[in-house]
Amino acid sequence: MDSALPIEAQRDIFIDRFFNFVSGTFNLASIYIGDRLGLYRALTEGGPAAAKDLADRTHTHPRYIREWLEQQSVAGILQVDDERQEPDQRRYSLPDGHAEPMIDCQSLNYLAPLAQMIFGMTRILPEVVEAYRTGNGVPYSAFGSDMREAQAAINYPAFANEMHTAWLPKIPDVHARLQAAPPARVADIGCGYGWSTISIARGYPLIQVDGFDLDEPSIEMAKQNARHSQVDDRVNFMVRDASDPALAGQYDLVTAFEALHDMQNPVGALRMMGNLAGGHGTVLIVDEKVAESFSVNGDSMDWLMYGYSILHCLPVGMGDSAPGTGTVMRQSTLENYARAAGFSKVEVLPIENMLFRFYRLHL
Repeated sequence: MDSALPIEAQRDIFIDRFFNFVSGTFNLASIYIGDRLGLYRALTEGGPAAAKDLADRTHTHPRYIREWLEQQSVAGILQVDDERQEPDQRRYSLPDGHAEPMIDCQSLNYLAPLAQMIFGMTRILPEVVEAYRTGNGVPYSAFGSDMREAQAAINYPAFANEMHTAWLPKIPDVHARLQAAPPARVADIGCGYGWSTISIARGYPLIQVDGFDLDEPSIEMAKQNARHSQVDDRVNFMVRDASDPALAGQYDLVTAFEALHDMQNPVGALRMMGNLAGGHGTVLIVDEKVAESFSVNGDSMDWLMYGYSILHCLPVGMGDSAPGTGTVMRQSTLENYARAAGFSKVEVLPIENMLFRFYRLHL
């Protein structure tokens, strides 16, 4: 905002932006409805439809569906064949170019889960507001299944498509060890629904992988995902504290994908990961690719990361003696945590990704 502008001009520009905020929120809510009810998929797989036809395909009520279809066309998400027809006769379709972001769960351009994630975050806003007053945290479990499902779904394409093709092969010694005998062992910390764990196992058929998470519903779903992916003979998921001394030094690779910034004790978690790797293993941290320093005019995606942070990641990571990391964990912050955990060096790996930065920690 140009502070040199007259106050009335500043006000009017902000009012326009505010209405854009409102429009975006409504559109995300409508995408949530369409995604959860399978409306986009039904339009793509069954072709253009009037309200009653789409309602019949999806076992929904035609009056609700007509209103949703009209809103979607006004928002520019769907297209309508002839808006002059009678309301119940109008036929709507999902443009070909919109299908990949909305329904292709294998694509790196799949975006629909972001709507589910945002409403998973906002479902307990009163509790988050109270946490802002008290300084307490909000447990991950309080955000419910929408948040769990959406985070797993939005990360799945990258894990499935890039883990063993674009990421791990860029660490040559690790890549070689995962292909060699005797079979390597991998520990995946904060594994959630297990897609990172499963993707490592699928890319390297000799290895054994253990996924750790303290969220029991996530681990139950991870076990199902492993069975469906036919890797459950080599992948083991546990609701278990990985700091158990009995596990020390057992792993060739220890990973944490987009998890460290959510932890209430990141230094303790890194120290534990170093113990799991022992003197021979590798510790790999994959976290958000944020700018090196705060700037309101930066060209990074900090606007997105701050949104995640104020609604979810910071409240989850707050607690007694917690540093309150938040999603915007800058490289310098991670380096400080790693140093406090006993690592001598943090290496930023030459792996290009729009959202993630890859850190190799050296003892």
